[in-house]
This record gives sequence, structure tokens and C-alpha cells, in this order.
Amino acid sequence: MRKFTIIFLLFLLILSGCSPDSNNNSKQARENSLNSDWKEITAKAKGTKVNFFMWGGDEGINRYIDEWVAPRIKEQYDIELKRYPMDATEFINKLMTEKRANKNSGDMDVLWVNGENFKTAKQEELLLGPFTSKLPNFKQYVDSNGKDIQYDFGFPTEGYEAPWGKVQFVFAYDSDKISNPPKSLSELQKWVKSNPGKFTYPAPPDFTGSAFIRHVLHEKSKNYEAYLNEYDESAIKTDGDLVWKELNELEPYLWREGKSYPQSLSQLEQLYKNGEVWMTMGYDEANASNLIKSGEFPKSTKTFVLDQGTLSNTHFLAIPYNAPNPNGALVLINSLLSPSAQLKKMELEYWGENMSLSVGRLSEEDKKIMDAIDRGPATLTQQELSSHRIPEINAEYVQWLEGGWMKNVANE
Repeated sequence: MRKFTIIFLLFLLILSGCSPDSNNNSKQARENSLNSDWKEITAKAKGTKVNFFMWGGDEGINRYIDEWVAPRIKEQYDIELKRYPMDATEFINKLMTEKRANKNSGDMDVLWVNGENFKTAKQEELLLGPFTSKLPNFKQYVDSNGKDIQYDFGFPTEGYEAPWGKVQFVFAYDSDKISNPPKSLSELQKWVKSNPGKFTYPAPPDFTGSAFIRHVLHEKSKNYEAYLNEYDESAIKTDGDLVWKELNELEPYLWREGKSYPQSLSQLEQLYKNGEVWMTMGYDEANASNLIKSGEFPKSTKTFVLDQGTLSNTHFLAIPYNAPNPNGALVLINSLLSPSAQLKKMELEYWGENMSLSVGRLSEEDKKIMDAIDRGPATLTQQELSSHRIPEINAEYVQWLEGGWMKNVANE
């Protein structure tokens, strides 16, 4: 009888740990973090562990987190940082499952998101809440009035995510094989037809392949600005037909005659490394320089942008609704927005991308450090990049284009 009583009491204890009251207490603790002052937040974060879920496909970025960020946040705040490599779609799906199961205490503290994944997370109430106003570095160094900060693929951020960095789409090519790279998509089509099999792009919904077809939309559309606004399917149908026509005309001259496409940017880059294609592309203006430095790309690799411009994108960090350590998450994100962390991220040794901070808000010393950074032989000047930036369109148009590509190009 005594044994049964002990087992029964243990059972009740387990139930109480999973009870709605326990979940509500966890939720209340997270909401309290948004109402605390910064001194209290940092005090509560001391001695804790932060789980950072992020895309893990770039070794330089991984090393930046593991070798540079993690030791410093440990030293400064006594926070243990653990990086978990996972695609954004996967952890958003994980959060949706947890939300349906009423799991108010999860295992993800910080998420690297933007675009469609952020929109889904915000609409499905998977995020903690507006938090950027709590971050000292955001208030001091970020231009919160910038459209690229206020909107993520046309969707309002409203403080639910903090800008981590900015990148711009560029095309890379082997200058030993291509003397005059095309400056427009119409010139690109002529070049591809003259050099069959030497060009391709990743199949959407791969991020890079999807961006490539948005460049086709930009060049074909007479009113690209309309796609920055609220979604209206009737607005894109006519331009969409022009996009499919352009891509279908290109297809027979692509690598493998367009009968198959690389499934990712890494696969496209491998084709370039092997010399099977003479161009690659991507949403990172310094990536080619990085790969030259590592010996993966030939030294003859250079980059270019289109005369009409290439897409510029800001990527963000967010905190899930059921983060086990919201105070630690806030401290980590604030640290990642410090000038020292952002300047280190610009170095080719790790990443090489542009900072999310406003240059005008940096100290004179930090500006000098930034100007001295060598971003590599294939990276275009900041002036050329900034003068050729075009904004990202509403995420719903992106989804429409990706679905349309599958129906009108891949299955044709």
C-alpha cells in the first residue's frame, strides 16, 4: 500500500509539472522580461544558457558564432551559448507543433529568420513580442525609421525581430572565361544562348533561385513598386506571364538543357568549382571573395550587379513565444548588435557581410576600423553596391512566384 501511495504521489508531481499553471507561470516569466529594465535583464541572464537556432550551411558563419561570439558572451555575461544548425522552415514548423500542443516552455531562445518564415511566425503568434526597444545597441546604433528595418519582405516587423545584417545579391563569374559579363537579364539571355550549358540557377523555393526569378520580375515589370505593397494577385498575373516566358526561353540553353536544376546554392557553387558552369550567384556580396580565400573558387572570380539593380535584403533575429531563457536571448541579440560584433562579422575570416547598424551612428574610431576592413578581391565597392540596391517585394508575391515557377517552368 505504501509503495502504491509513493507511485501515486510521484504521478501527481509529474502532472503538476506539466499543468496549465506551470505553463502559465513560464509564459508570465517571459512576459516579465519584456517589462524589466536592462539592468534586471542582464542580472537574470547571468549564469544561464542560450540556445541559438540558425542556418548552419556556412562554415565561416558557424565559426563566427562558435569562436568569436560564444567566448565573448561567456566572458562578459557568463552566458553559455549553444548553436543549433537548423533551417528556418524546420524550426518554424517545430514551433507551430509546440503551439498546437500548448507547449509554453520550449528549447529555442533565439531564431535567425526573415521573409516568409518571419511572417508565418508573427501571424501564427509564435514569437515572444516586441522587444527591440529593450536593446541598448538597437536604440543607439540602428536606424529604426529605415524601411528595411520596419519591413521584412513588405511585412511590418513592429519590433518582433532585430536586424542582424544586410546582404545584396550579386552574380559571380570566372573572368578567365567571360571578359564582359552581362549587365541586364536580356544580355544574360543572349550570353546563355551563345554559351549553352554554362549557366543555371537553383530551383525555387531555394532562397537563391527564388531571388533570381524576382530579378526577372523586376526587369520585366513596368510597376515593380506595386509589389512592395499589399498582396493583389491580379496585379502580378500579367507580369508573371512575362517571367515564365523569359525563363522558358532560357531553359533549353541551361546546364543539362534545363532538364534538372541544382537544388541549392551549394550545389550551384559546386558546379562552378568544377567548371561545369561559368557563373554562380547569391545573396552575399562577399561570398565569392571568401571562397577565393579558401581556395574553393578560382582567383579569376569576380562579381557584378545588373544596371537596373539587384535585391538587397536585411535578415533578423527573433525570440520564440516559448523561449526558456528570454533574458539571455535579449542579452545575446544586444551583443550581436554591438559595433565590435558587427565589425568582426564584416571580416572575410568569418562572414564578410554588411552590418545592420547605421554607419552615421558609429564612433569615428569604429568608422576607421570599418574603412580598413579588406572585404576581398571579388567584393564590389560599397558605393557601387549601394547605388544598385532594389528592395524586396511582399512575401506573398514571393510565394506566388515560387508556386508559379513550379507550375509554369519546372512542369512545362
